[in-house]
Amino acid sequence: MNYKNKNITKRKNIIKVAIDSPAAAGAGTQARLISKHYNLLQLDTGRVYRYVANIKINEPYKFDYVYLKKKISKLKIKDLKNKKLLSDKVATVASIIAKDKKIRKLVHAFQLKCAYCPPKKYAGSCLDGRDICSVIVPDADVKLFITANLKTRALRRYKELKAKNKNISYREVLKSVKKRDKSDTNRKISPLKKTKDSILLNTTNLSIRRCFLNIKKIIDKKIII
Repeated sequence: MNYKNKNITKRKNIIKVAIDSPAAAGAGTQARLISKHYNLLQLDTGRVYRYVANIKINEPYKFDYVYLKKKISKLKIKDLKNKKLLSDKVATVASIIAKDKKIRKLVHAFQLKCAYCPPKKYAGSCLDGRDICSVIVPDADVKLFITANLKTRALRRYKELKAKNKNISYREVLKSVKKRDKSDTNRKISPLKKTKDSILLNTTNLSIRRCFLNIKKIIDKKIII
């Protein structure tokens, strides 16, 4: 499914980096490092669905497509940094509303704007999610598929949650990540998949620094700094 908006304004000569990955593969961390190094607008696309979910939770009586379109039209990147968006309740609602075609269309319009027309202070954009290479930015200059084995990803997520004092076991996290993988790869709308032209990067045995350097090498070959 492609929601490409032909009317969207596109900045010329910008760097576009697209990253797809399963949960807890380290894509978010790398997207932040890449964006900082190359001065790119960074968008964790999953946060937009969490933003919508938060509206549904806190403003249920106003929640409809018209109201949502208005809210997303005024959405700023800083709004997505709200810590409330990280709650388990928001995550659960986000996974449900993300299956709604009309909501996805509204969210995709915002994602396209970030990808193709970032503010002029940025040299380009870097988006990470599940369908960035295949749907949102299929013509990205650099397309990456970042992954790691299931146990490694579950351990990373477990350590992340324990650092936030969450009372959860590794086994529970492993089960959760496994369930998320199944949902992401088997959903009917925009399933997670590696595109033929995206570069596979397995981070199982890589440090954050080594992974970044590998990606930097890939990007530097694709663009002229």
